[in-house]
Amino acid sequence: MKNNINVADLFCGIGGLSLGFEKAGFDIAIAIDNWQQALEVYNSNFKHKSVSFDLSDHKATAELLLKNKINAVIGGPPCQDFSHAGKREEGTRADLTASYAKIIASVQPVFFVMENVARTVNSKTYAKARTIFKDAGYGLTEVVLDASYCGVPQKRKRFFCIGIKGEEDNYVMPAINSLLSSKPMTMREYFGNSLETQYYYRHPRNYSRRAIYSLDEPSATIRGVNRPIPPNYPGHPADASEISHARPLTTNERSQIQTFPKDFNWIGSKTNVEQMIGNAVPVNLAKFVAKAVMISLGEKKIIKPKNKRRHKQGFLEEEEFCLWLEKEKSLSKKASRDVLSRIKRIMSYIDIFSPVNDAVLTDQLDRELIKNDIAKSVQPQLKKALKYFRDFITH
Repeated sequence: MKNNINVADLFCGIGGLSLGFEKAGFDIAIAIDNWQQALEVYNSNFKHKSVSFDLSDHKATAELLLKNKINAVIGGPPCQDFSHAGKREEGTRADLTASYAKIIASVQPVFFVMENVARTVNSKTYAKARTIFKDAGYGLTEVVLDASYCGVPQKRKRFFCIGIKGEEDNYVMPAINSLLSSKPMTMREYFGNSLETQYYYRHPRNYSRRAIYSLDEPSATIRGVNRPIPPNYPGHPADASEISHARPLTTNERSQIQTFPKDFNWIGSKTNVEQMIGNAVPVNLAKFVAKAVMISLGEKKIIKPKNKRRHKQGFLEEEEFCLWLEKEKSLSKKASRDVLSRIKRIMSYIDIFSPVNDAVLTDQLDRELIKNDIAKSVQPQLKKALKYFRDFITH
């Protein structure tokens, strides 16, 4: 998505959100945090650099973003005060959520994404931030996503608030629902047999919980600790196997469950790296959200074609496509808009303006639909929409 969208990642950490949005086609213009160890990791993995800045100073942060011509913001303000693992008290770190909202209100980006733990939605601080978002003119899509339905082999639930300037609430939900997998992703589906084990150990918070998991299920939430199997582990009735059949996961394997690339460069002590991994947004979950945003933004934008058929200003108007569908394909207005929506979804998978022939393009779409586990009932609708579009740009 090479366009005029300049994205800033606030509270970027090691870059889970950044990498996911990049993979979906967005350009990250600037990334900001003040966690020095995480910034070292970020800067060793991205072409652009992250910078250290005090994000609690919302006025100075807004000035920095405006100076860099930022018009889209993503970020996950520190969530420890909201998490189940913490004391569930809202303190100074939770205040950074309000600071994030004030930055959004000042900068007025085209869209923003705020990520946090699932229980954030019930916090007083989020209620305050939500009011700021609404007063600033944003339609909010508020959703808790299970990462295992979003291309991540892990049962990890995270809250997302997605704001689109000038739109109604839940504007992004149709795109989210269209992208959700019909079933959770298992470890085996993601790793195949590369882990060379059927079972693995994940240290429980206490021994009233299971610790042995099978590859034929999603991983439990990856936390910021990775301990070896204790010699006195008592076992649990829900364990997937005997302890003798399991092994602990390596640090890199845990990072891959968070869907970071195998060659992602980790810097720092083992303790710090494990904490970074546990705190990170799964890359594929971020990519999923980014795709939903891209599809939704497409409803507000014009399509940029790569062929010779162009509007006098250099762009092909969506309205022209819909009118053509009504006239040449005898579709109703609603049906033509449905086709347009499907085209926007297809654009998140393949280049619909590719110079290859239609058979090759359809084959590319088939592979993407299978890879993304798109429901079989939906696939014919998408293929038909692609045929309509290819007919349109070549007529």
